[in-house]
Parts: sequence; structure tokens; C-alpha cells
Amino acid sequence: MTKAIRFDRPGGPEVMQWVDVDVGEPGPGEVRVHQRAVGLNYIDVYFRTGLYPLPLPNGLGMEAAGEVSAVGAGVTELKVGERVAYVARPPGAYAQERVLPADDVVRVPDGLSDEQAASVMLQGLTTQYLLRRTYRVQPGDTILLHAAAGGVGLLACQWAKALGATVIGTVSTDEKAEIARAHGCDYPVVYTRENFTKRVREITDGAGVPVVYDSIGNDTFTGSLDSLAPLGMLVSFGNASGPPPLLDSSELAARGSLFFTRPTLFTYIGKRADYVSMSTELFDVLLSGKVKTSVNQRYALSDVARAHVDLEARRTTGSTVLLPHG
Repeated sequence: MTKAIRFDRPGGPEVMQWVDVDVGEPGPGEVRVHQRAVGLNYIDVYFRTGLYPLPLPNGLGMEAAGEVSAVGAGVTELKVGERVAYVARPPGAYAQERVLPADDVVRVPDGLSDEQAASVMLQGLTTQYLLRRTYRVQPGDTILLHAAAGGVGLLACQWAKALGATVIGTVSTDEKAEIARAHGCDYPVVYTRENFTKRVREITDGAGVPVVYDSIGNDTFTGSLDSLAPLGMLVSFGNASGPPPLLDSSELAARGSLFFTRPTLFTYIGKRADYVSMSTELFDVLLSGKVKTSVNQRYALSDVARAHVDLEARRTTGSTVLLPHG
């Protein structure tokens, strides 16, 4: 037997229980992973509270890293003892051991720790597809990034800067402005007292930007459209302030033949080849030092309720990992 977190009803942190589970042997096309570190993300709270419903009872957690402890029939790409990481559905990463489809895991290169890998799969691969696939940032681009001091925001600021872009980033406080600036944001805009659309036009001499990365949703949607240059793209990848308003397509035409997209990570990594190539590019940029992660909190997985309390109270910074055997 091994241990995992399970919950059988939506609710507060207290619904999560540290219980014995029988993981079993991997079937055809599957691997079993002995997990060394598990990533903590706010989406875990949404699943726990029922905002994102799951069939119950169920597990939580989207990402982890560890080593392959067994392989099922037909698995040739991975071997026992290899270090791996994943971001996968359905949730269930809050566990000491887990059986997964082999296609859901990727190798972790030497030089990258289990904690780094576990903390960066969800947010790092999101950053990768945003900057390298949805809109491919080019040297000389000026981009607008909302929530620049958030998890994806700090990775995106660094990566965009490494690509030769100028980064305008919105934040809620002066403290977050300094954090964003330290991670490569050229123009932090404190949206609680500044009109970010006006600032974008000032910074770009009226031209606007070719892309806006918007994870805020309702509160920033119209301003994001108004910040774009003709033929620009609004990338709506989150809704922290609520869903964006319904969009009349004629608004895109009137503002300069704009593009609008609502991407999701699991579409972009849906093909194994894309998942591997995206992960490789993410790991390479981390190993180069151009993009850095900060694991600032560690909790025993058995103490995950405290981790959720701290996360919801905004007492955490950077990334947080849960240690299944700690």
C-alpha cells in the first residue's frame, strides 16, 4: 500500500484526507511513477471546492516529478529508474505513487531537480505555448501581459525578455511591480491607479501591441482589445475576474481586423510529439539560466491542508511543492 490525498465531498481544506491506496501494477502502455515532488496550483483549490466539478471520491493535483518504478507491456520509450515529470488529467498527483499512461510523462534532464520540474510543468508549458506557438514572440516585439507578477507572468516576463521583446505588464500593487521588474518586465503598470490601455499607447507611440496575454478576463477584456495594433491578437487564457463578456465579431473588425483565441494547455500538448518538444524547449530555457523558477515553499504532502490555507490566504510566493515522502 501507498499513500495519497483523496476527498469525497467539495469543501474547505479539511475535506482532503491522507489515506492508504492500492496503486497496483501498470497495464499495457502505462508506467508507475514513484513521486518525489508534487506541484501546488490554484486550480487544485477550484477542484477541491467544486468550482470545477469532479466525480467523487477523487484525487487532486495536476503535476509531479519522480522516477519510473515499473513499466507496462508495450512501453519502450521509458525505463525503470528514469527521472520523469508530467502535467496530466484527471487530477491525482497528490500521491506517493501513481500509474499513468506512458504518453503523459516526459523525461527530466540532468541539471533540473525534481522540485524544479514538479513546479514548472503546468505554468511553464503554458508559458511555452503562449510565447512560442499561440503568438510566436519575435525580437523587437512589444507585448502586453496581464498579471505579470503571477506564476505564469513571472516566467513569461523572463522568457519574453530572453526572446528580445519589450514587456509591458499589469500588476495590482507597487510591490508586485518591483517583482515583475526584477523578472524582466520593462514597464510594470499598476492597474489600480493607471489606465493600462493609455499607458500601452504612450509606450508604443500610439501604435498598440501585436499581442495581449490576458488571464484576468472580464475586468481587462475591453481594455485589452483597445491595446492592440491592427491585426493584433488577444490571447484569453484565464478568467481570474470572471469570464470575458460575449464578443460580437464585428468588434474585431472595427478595431483593426483583430484576432481572438481562447487556448488551453491540454489542446497544445494533446499530441505526444508536441508534448515532448514543448517540454524539451521549456527544460532547455530553464537549464540555460535565461528563465529561473523559485520554489519558495515546501510542505509534506500529508500536510497539504496547511498548504491550501496558505495559498488561499496569499501567503505564498513563487512556486510551492508538496513532498510525498517528507
